[in-house]
Amino acid sequence: MRPALAAWLVLSLLGGTGAQDMCGDPPAAPSHSVSAPQLSPEERLSPHMPESLRCDACHAIAFQIEEQLRKAEGKVGKKALKESDYIEVLERSCSQDWESYGVLELDGEKRLSGPGLPRQQPLSVLVSGGPWPGRLSKLCHGYVGEQGEAHIYGAHRRGPAALRQLLCHGDKGPCAGRKERPDPPKALQNEL
Repeated sequence: MRPALAAWLVLSLLGGTGAQDMCGDPPAAPSHSVSAPQLSPEERLSPHMPESLRCDACHAIAFQIEEQLRKAEGKVGKKALKESDYIEVLERSCSQDWESYGVLELDGEKRLSGPGLPRQQPLSVLVSGGPWPGRLSKLCHGYVGEQGEAHIYGAHRRGPAALRQLLCHGDKGPCAGRKERPDPPKALQNEL
């Protein structure tokens, strides 16, 4: 049997088949093409968050506020923060750089993406920077001014769902009438 195997191997090498197929270049990977979302002039230039993205933006803001307040409470042993402390945390939450958020297109629909928002699809182009950080900061400050720091902190103390309900799903919230999104997976919450 060994002489037959050796003969086959020699013939395969001499013939140029077999060895090249087995040891040559790996098969070409299928190529995928993904383009950046096509943004309208309003989406590119307006200082305001487009209406279609306000619900996503609200969930991102609620997530960031929740995370910052939770971290601050962790530093004082999970106790309630003093008014001056939670006011400072809320200001810091809204004034952060928001650079980890951007817009992508999923099934023809533009969606905001970043920490605290559900993962979209693995092959997508995220357009971040530009007007998105300023828009998120402006919206965040607007929510704090409209609801009040004490009201927001009270909702936080009741849990993340209460804070999202207050900011996003109330009668006038940007997600009013939409089904509330489930909590993002824990892995996303640890990205900060």
